Amino acid sequence: MTVSTSEGALLRSIDEHEIVSLTTALIDAGGENPGDTEEKTAKVLAEHCRALGFDVRTVEVAPGRPNVIVSIGSDERPGVLFVGHSDVVPAGTGWTTDPFSAVVRDGRIFGRGACDMKGGLAAVVAAMTAVHRAGLADEYPMTLACLVDEEDTGLGIRAFVAALPHRKYSCCVVAEPTDLVTIVGCRGAANLEIEVRGRSAHAGQPRNGANAISAAARIIGIIEGSQAELDANPDRDLGPATWNVGTITGGTGTSMVADRCVLTVDRRLVPGESAAGVVGDLRSRIESAGVTGRDIDVRIGIAMEMPGFLTSVSDGLVTTAVQSVLDTGSGRSTGIWTASCDGGFVAQQMGIKTVVLGPGEIESQAHRPDESVAVQQLTDSARAYALIATRIAALPAL
Repeated sequence: MTVSTSEGALLRSIDEHEIVSLTTALIDAGGENPGDTEEKTAKVLAEHCRALGFDVRTVEVAPGRPNVIVSIGSDERPGVLFVGHSDVVPAGTGWTTDPFSAVVRDGRIFGRGACDMKGGLAAVVAAMTAVHRAGLADEYPMTLACLVDEEDTGLGIRAFVAALPHRKYSCCVVAEPTDLVTIVGCRGAANLEIEVRGRSAHAGQPRNGANAISAAARIIGIIEGSQAELDANPDRDLGPATWNVGTITGGTGTSMVADRCVLTVDRRLVPGESAAGVVGDLRSRIESAGVTGRDIDVRIGIAMEMPGFLTSVSDGLVTTAVQSVLDTGSGRSTGIWTASCDGGFVAQQMGIKTVVLGPGEIESQAHRPDESVAVQQLTDSARAYALIATRIAALPAL
C-alpha cells in the first residue's frame, strides 16, 4: 500500500516539535511507582489535551492517582482505543543527567519514562491532533486511555476495564515501546508470595526447631524442576511459561533457627494457564515432596495477575498496523513480546483485538539509567497511529 494524497497531507501535519515538547513535559512531571503518584503527569496530559479541544475525563482510582481518558470524534461509531500509562519505574542511580529534567541531545530525548512510555503517550496525542485538525475526528474516532499503576499492580487498567465503556472501540493499540514492531501476543504474568512458617530454636540444637529457610530452599528446587518441564513443552506461539524467584527474606539471627521465610516469585503464564491453577499445582508439588509437616507450613498468595493475549498475524488490525509502519518509512514486521502489559486486560475482559506498537526499545532503552528514545521514532509512531486510525475504519468489522 502507498500513502494517498490525503494521508500524505495528514502525516505532514504531525508536528515533531509538539511531540518533543509534550514528551519532555511528561518526563519532567515524574510519577515514580512505587514512591510517588501519577498526579502531575496526569495534569500535564489533561491540560494539554483540553487546550486542543479534546474530550478529557479523569477518574481517580486511588488518592492522587487518576486515569485520564482522552477522546476525539463521535461516540456513535467504533474508534481505535490507544492504551498507555502515566507511571514510571523508580529512577535509581547511575544517571549522567537528571532523570526528571528531560534532555534533548543528538536526536534523542533522555529522562525516566522517555521510552517507557511518556514518548508513546505524546506520539498518540500527536496522531489525535493531526486527525482532529484535519476535521476527520467524527469519521475516525480515537481514544487514549492513560492509566496509572501499570508498573506495579495494575490499579488503573483494572478500574478501566471494570467500568462501563463510554465509547465503542473496534480495536486496541497499546503504545508501549516495541521498536515499531507490531507485537501480536504476550504471556500473562502472576506475582506470587510464598510464606514458609517454621519453629524457632537455638542454633546449637537445630533439630529442636523447624527451619523455614531450609524449607524455602527446597521449594526453590521444586520451582526449578517445574521450569525444566515448562521448557520442554513451550506454547507454539508464545514460548515456554517461566518462573523467577525475585526475592527471599527470612530469619532473625545467625544463632536462631529461622521460623519464617518469604519468597516472591514471578510466573509468566501461557494461554490455558491461570494464577490459581499454577498455585494449585505448586502446592501439590510441595506437599508431594514432603516439605510441609513437622512444624513447617506453607502459604501461597497471589499478589498480582495480568492476563496475556494473542492476535492472529492475519487479522486486519495486524496487517493494517504493519503496513502503516512500513508506509512511514520504517521497515518493521510482527513479533512476540517477552514482557507483559495492560493489553491482556483489554483483550480478555473487553473482547477487543489488541496489538502492542510504539517507539523505543524496551530491553535496551527502558528501565535503566539514561533512558532515552529517538525523536524520529516518536514522529514515525505518531504517523503510524494516524494511519491505523484512518485505515481501520475502512475494514470490515473486526
